[in-house]
Amino acid sequence: MEKRRIILVPFPAQGHVTPFIQLGHALSLKGFSITVVQGGSNQVSHIPGFQFVTIPESLPVSQLKTLGPVEFLTKLNKTIEASFKDCISQLLLQHDNDIPCIIYDELMYVSEATAKEFKLPSVIFSTVSATTRVCGCLLSNLNAEIDMEDPEVQDKVVDDLHPLTYKDLPTSGMGPLDRYLELCKEIFNRGTASGIILNTARLYPLGPLHITASTNSSLLEEDMSCIEWLNKQKSGSVIYISLGSKAHMEAKESLQEEVSKIVSEKGYIVKWAPQDQVLGHPAVGGFWSHCGWNSTLESIVEGVPMIFRPFGNEQKLNAKYIESVWRIGIRLEGEVERGQVKRMVKRLIMDDEGADMRDRSIGFREKLKASMRVEGSSYNALDELVKFLETS
Repeated sequence: MEKRRIILVPFPAQGHVTPFIQLGHALSLKGFSITVVQGGSNQVSHIPGFQFVTIPESLPVSQLKTLGPVEFLTKLNKTIEASFKDCISQLLLQHDNDIPCIIYDELMYVSEATAKEFKLPSVIFSTVSATTRVCGCLLSNLNAEIDMEDPEVQDKVVDDLHPLTYKDLPTSGMGPLDRYLELCKEIFNRGTASGIILNTARLYPLGPLHITASTNSSLLEEDMSCIEWLNKQKSGSVIYISLGSKAHMEAKESLQEEVSKIVSEKGYIVKWAPQDQVLGHPAVGGFWSHCGWNSTLESIVEGVPMIFRPFGNEQKLNAKYIESVWRIGIRLEGEVERGQVKRMVKRLIMDDEGADMRDRSIGFREKLKASMRVEGSSYNALDELVKFLETS
């Protein structure tokens, strides 16, 4: 007897694809077959047991930078609408209509209307933090009288969201504010989804998903040679630096070729690293991060404190919690300058301040790992999701 099939619809970027593949792996272990619907670019390589279906009309994610986030998301959802409907129709025919649910990235909001048309239950998978999603809902219903661009307003604490201020809300890097607020209404003011999955309607806080996943969902080739180098280093002596798959640095902040040669004498540079393995290595004593949600979760799960420099959008929210609520990292502000970096590394690796952050990180690590064990909160939430899918 063929297993019931779940359709996953991720947004085509590394930070979104990774948790979707991890979720698919978790659901496959619970007895479901998995189909991933993806665009023509940024495709995941073959994963045993998964079916991958390509929508050729999808926009290449490279256009995200040229169009800007709002225009790209709007255009992407319009572009794929017809072909996505055809795709779902074909999948229903192939599998005798035995598809209990479409699980889609909240940025792929066209999925909800399609699911409704075919009378399929749909579940939103928010790949960001719970706080970021709450803020998105707030922005979608923002009082028109609040001028978020007013400097006096920016420093005010948002009602019911202490300690967040208006300048902490995920709006930077999104283009014109009025256009972004309209997009938030499109994404968050939807009422037909049966539930919401959070990697932390009905809420399923399942994360950290990467603890349960053994599949490689990287869109880029991972250089494993860095693990061999780490094996030769002292415990807690290495700072791991990774600013995500989309962040860009100014030319003056990047490493010139001659500087790279100097760094290679004491460090190790790769184009793309197996991040979960690096963070779990005993030689790593700190993580210089952009505060993406996947990186934040992976760092906490391994008990590694952070030096962080958010670039925009939800990264600022994650940074606020890392710095002021969880107190497990040090914020790097302004230009990246040699003396400042030296002071940051010293505080994190050598000073008592860093030791305290490490202790707090380890405390959070134990709580997160406990949530994934049998009868833990995330373990139980996954079981609840499976029961819902089995009865849909």
